[in-house]
Amino acid sequence: MGASSKSTYNLDLFIVFGASPLHHFGFALPARAHVPSATPKDELLRAALADSECNKSEHELNDKAVADRTLKTLGYTAELSRNRSTWNVVFMCFILSSVPYGISTTFTYPLAGGGPANVIWGWVAVCLIILCVAASLAEITSVFPTAGGVYYQTFVLSPPWCRHIFAWICGWAYTTGQIMITLSVNFATAQFFIASLNVFEKSPGVGITDNFQAYHVFLIFLAITLVCHSIPAFGNKWLPLLEQFAIFRTIAGVIAIVVCILVLAKEGRHSADWVFTNFEPQAGWPAGWSFCVGLLQASMCEEVRQPAVQVPKAMVGTVAINMIVGLILLIPICFVLPDISALIASGQPVPPTLKSATGSSVGAFCLLIPLLVLGLICGIGCATATSRCTWAFARDGAIPGSNWLRIVNKRLDIPLNAMVMGMIVEILLGLVYFGSSAAFSAFSGVGIILLTLSYGCPVAVSLIIRRRRDIKHGNFNLGHLGVFCNIVTVAWTLLAIPLFCMPTFRYVTVNTMNYAVVVFVGIVLISALWYWVWGHENYAGPPTDGLNRHDESE
Repeated sequence: MGASSKSTYNLDLFIVFGASPLHHFGFALPARAHVPSATPKDELLRAALADSECNKSEHELNDKAVADRTLKTLGYTAELSRNRSTWNVVFMCFILSSVPYGISTTFTYPLAGGGPANVIWGWVAVCLIILCVAASLAEITSVFPTAGGVYYQTFVLSPPWCRHIFAWICGWAYTTGQIMITLSVNFATAQFFIASLNVFEKSPGVGITDNFQAYHVFLIFLAITLVCHSIPAFGNKWLPLLEQFAIFRTIAGVIAIVVCILVLAKEGRHSADWVFTNFEPQAGWPAGWSFCVGLLQASMCEEVRQPAVQVPKAMVGTVAINMIVGLILLIPICFVLPDISALIASGQPVPPTLKSATGSSVGAFCLLIPLLVLGLICGIGCATATSRCTWAFARDGAIPGSNWLRIVNKRLDIPLNAMVMGMIVEILLGLVYFGSSAAFSAFSGVGIILLTLSYGCPVAVSLIIRRRRDIKHGNFNLGHLGVFCNIVTVAWTLLAIPLFCMPTFRYVTVNTMNYAVVVFVGIVLISALWYWVWGHENYAGPPTDGLNRHDESE
């Protein structure tokens, strides 16, 4: 599976992981604090939301104080400033999802899965599914807005008899999934950069990067990884400006691509009937499953002034925005597609498609530049997300080396140790590419599996075990529609795990095998081993003693 994000973020990378990670990006890193043990769960939940309800019309500064008190009620104390509005959150989520970039780097999968009809209708189908995922998580986040995100939510929603093991599974899936996705995004950017250079030919039919070796790809990946971690580490205060610059540059880039390829269309345009109805699976799978394979394209809370209100709105709104942006880009590209078999063989269909449509190598490369820049900015967002969720999990002692990983650099106001650890792991995993590119591509698939699993955990617990009792206290309660969204989310989680373990093509060779299941099982074994060695006796979960004792007395 190709690169990305989540992605993802790739529609699924975006969506599964761009719409929902809003709650783990928080720069306001909280320290441990204990909730009074006599406070019952329902009273805690009401206390966490009471200030927000009675202060909705107060000044922005009061919003920050309300959010801090809410966070303290949930078991944490905010340490850093809150400087994010709803639109700031939407900007970061839009950049993290990076739909135009994700579409460009993973276009092979829906194209092989069924051609243009699969590209367009697969996008719509998964967008609707992930809208349900985002809505389900938004309901829960309106009640529990912390940087621990789905990990914390799974813990407090679960009954005492399964609380620790459920949170452990969710936390490990959440954290390792973020690392895998960040690795995949940066490597996808390296591969897309090489494919973009290949629009220039040193002789007819021979691109200038056709002879690149594995070490060329790795060195480009290494440079991108260092850049994407250095900027959020040393330029943290400038990230909001970078987000705003990126969103407008993205819009301008998409408009430029759409206008240029439709106006020029040097090799002609397909009919609307061909674009919207032509379904020709080339992956060797039966039509139904081939369509599903085509879907493979597919924690700001503690930094936001009113997280219980703003973050849920941003989570759902970003999915809708990205669905529209994706269609605006996908439909024109499908109208000017050259030979599909040749595009699939290239591995990166978008650069040759733009070259074919514009009839110019220089013109195509200029149109690709905004996508490359967006890939870098997406990598920066993913590196930021990974450091925050790693820190959030480490502060509860669930990762080897937690005492070091939980340290916050006071000068930079970031969890620098967690960021460095993530970068080192990504670089080491990148070395796998020297041995097998097919094995390396598994990291993208397993990242999607892990994050989908982590997002499904709190929704499943809330729906099946808690019967949505806690949601009624939130600022974002969808009622019966929320139940439907919860069911879709759980069903999607169960489908995504086998789906992303399947090879893109039915007839498998050593080079086309999807090794995601191998990596997934490896991570499960490591997590289980650490739980057996340390976790089952020492892991206490997030600081929610009051909730625990109340549950035990029920």
